[in-house]
Amino acid sequence: MRSLLIVSDAWHPQINGVVRSIDRTAVELRRLGVRVEVLSPADFHTMPCPTYREIRLTLTTAGALRRRMADRDCEHLHIATEGPLGLLAAHVAQRDGIVFTTSYHTRFPEYLSARVPVPLSWSYAWLRRFHNAGRGCMVATKTLEDDLRGRGFRNLMRWSRGVDHEVFRPFKGSVLPAHIKGPVFMYVGRVSVEKNITAFLDLALPGTKVVVGDGPQLGELRARYPDVLFTGSKTGEDLSRHYASADVVVFPSLTDTFGNVLLEALACGVPVAAYPVMGPLDIVGGTDVGVLDEDLETAALAALAIPGDRCREMALGYTWARSTRQFIDNCMAAKATEGLRGAA
Repeated sequence: MRSLLIVSDAWHPQINGVVRSIDRTAVELRRLGVRVEVLSPADFHTMPCPTYREIRLTLTTAGALRRRMADRDCEHLHIATEGPLGLLAAHVAQRDGIVFTTSYHTRFPEYLSARVPVPLSWSYAWLRRFHNAGRGCMVATKTLEDDLRGRGFRNLMRWSRGVDHEVFRPFKGSVLPAHIKGPVFMYVGRVSVEKNITAFLDLALPGTKVVVGDGPQLGELRARYPDVLFTGSKTGEDLSRHYASADVVVFPSLTDTFGNVLLEALACGVPVAAYPVMGPLDIVGGTDVGVLDEDLETAALAALAIPGDRCREMALGYTWARSTRQFIDNCMAAKATEGLRGAA
């Protein structure tokens, strides 16, 4: 593959797993000599998403998007998200007979139902039509693949994730304030209702709870939990040093499809505690680098006994090079079907 166009509603300056996965995959693709172009809200007029102003919603037309896509002149189209831009790109591609793949990063029906009373069946019916229109829908884990197949999704392809072992690594010492008492239990990620952070903050744990991240729920949680240290958003080596300052990283989400945070914590030599759900089950389940339990407090306390070097060793098995190879193979497999539907 010589050139690739990625359309994504999620892009910089957002900080989340979707942006990180697309950005790092693009870096690896370019190392392999693939020309990668990204169309994102940064290329169009936008408006803030209601209730979540950090997310920008694209305002454009099919004609304007078609011209932008043609200007990029890429061999394959990958639509990464199901937002306004992704939906319009799929519409243009279908009208023009362009082969495309999609990826399922976010359990949008569950996220939506956490905010408004929309039946899950309605949301999944809409997403099923969107993803089934492409020649392949990339999913990160077997658990997600099984779930979506049971809901009528077709042409599912596996695309796992990696972790940067040079950035995310163990550090000696702590970057947290000196008065912080251990053990340190840390949450890292978006501070928003669908992440189920209160399930972590309400636990009766010894030591100190720390929340690293930003989002629409930050002000509310700061006011409700004055004994918790909220650091705000961190990136790069600063983020890595915060991970390494924890004794356990607690992942309370019930709706993530993967959980890049889990790999980043493990790469920093920090064990994880989570519920036995999609994402944690696929990464931590069956290993000795974390504890999964319906009782999150039990999991967090038990994880304290896990050696850090064991966590680091496990994370080394996840690389962005391997992840990107999967991505390329999926795109090539989709391209190989070009013309088959018309001939059928």
